[in-house]
Amino acid sequence: MTTEELIAKCPDEVVELATASNSLIAKTLPDVIEFTDEKANLIGYGYSNKYIDLVCTIRLSKKGVKIGLNRGTELPDPSKLLTGTSKVHNYVQILTLKDLKDPAVKALLKEGYKAWKIRSKA
Repeated sequence: MTTEELIAKCPDEVVELATASNSLIAKTLPDVIEFTDEKANLIGYGYSNKYIDLVCTIRLSKKGVKIGLNRGTELPDPSKLLTGTSKVHNYVQILTLKDLKDPAVKALLKEGYKAWKIRSKA
């Protein structure tokens, strides 16, 4: 299933948020590979099909999207946007386009990319 097909299954307001989130991630992460997990309602972004190369995800829901960051608990988050109870992965809840336009969201994506680059060299 393609990203577009997965997104199209969502309510209209979520389609807009997911499409805008997808666009932001594609513009922020150079040459990122995109893949879908239909069962999890998730779009993954990384640099191979291996979990270690995952940078972030978009999880689709009925009310919005969550931009999840691989090893988000290790990233600097001065704006305190990251939430979640995982000891490793955290996410940013996106309920409106205004949420997505917060410069801190793009900054977190860039930090996630930097962290992946460091991990990939190890």
